[in-house]
Amino acid sequence: MAAGPDGVLLVDKPPGITSTRALALSKRALASRKAGHTGTLDPFATGLLPLVFGEATKFSRFLIDSDKTYLATLRLGAVSSTGDTEGEVTPGGPVPTDIREIEAVSREMVGSSMQIPPMHSAVRVQGQRLYHLARQGVEIERAARPIRIEFLEVLSFSGENLVISVKCSKGTYVRTLAESLGERLGCGAYLIGLRRTETAGYRVEEAATPEALAEMGVEAARDRLLPVEVLVQTLPRSDLAEREAWAIRNGQELPAQAGWEPGERALFGPAGEFIGVGLVAGGRLAAARLMATGISG
Repeated sequence: MAAGPDGVLLVDKPPGITSTRALALSKRALASRKAGHTGTLDPFATGLLPLVFGEATKFSRFLIDSDKTYLATLRLGAVSSTGDTEGEVTPGGPVPTDIREIEAVSREMVGSSMQIPPMHSAVRVQGQRLYHLARQGVEIERAARPIRIEFLEVLSFSGENLVISVKCSKGTYVRTLAESLGERLGCGAYLIGLRRTETAGYRVEEAATPEALAEMGVEAARDRLLPVEVLVQTLPRSDLAEREAWAIRNGQELPAQAGWEPGERALFGPAGEFIGVGLVAGGRLAAARLMATGISG
């Protein structure tokens, strides 16, 4: 059987389905058996869901680790047991009337901090998903994790609804961020809308819904794949001669060239083909993760 496609697919996940379901629908649209996602979205959330196919699954961590940007709509003056629309909502405090107060508090949240994952999340603790425990009415202690908010901008404020744009590091829960903002304002808040608009420079405007992919046919859907090497575009690039490329592909190490800093590098062959990722350490270059040879796209 012919090999499946290799590359990165930008999907616009609709509301009401899981990321796993969006992945399954996209695999069917591209007639592919091997694929994965690069960071899930909650079922009620929408937006950019980059998927990796074939050999691209080897390098998915580079997108998983990247910053992400969201458009979030908050309801002020109330709190939810889950931090979003799926939980039990109870009244909070009086909602501020001055947008300048909200903007000032929002600016205070920019930067590095620690965040405790919500109980209604997919984080594993002692081998169990937190949301499984939460559905059983069990709450356990969770360790805080480091996060970074690159920016948090107030876009609009009307009545009890607040719309913000936030760029954050991996592992940031926007639901928890909304709750924290509500606490600082003294009124409470929860998330009523969430849309991921950007990941690692890729925007949701470039993406297609699973339904649209299915309608365009396999070949047209596959034509939307970005090449695997876009996943490593933030790494320094090394172009290898034919002998060097052969050596790396066959498990041999090479002397590091002048100016190569220790760390990972994106490796390309003499024809400009992407080989994989190498690691420079101790003055030597060794293969870290390579593309399989003889794989057709």
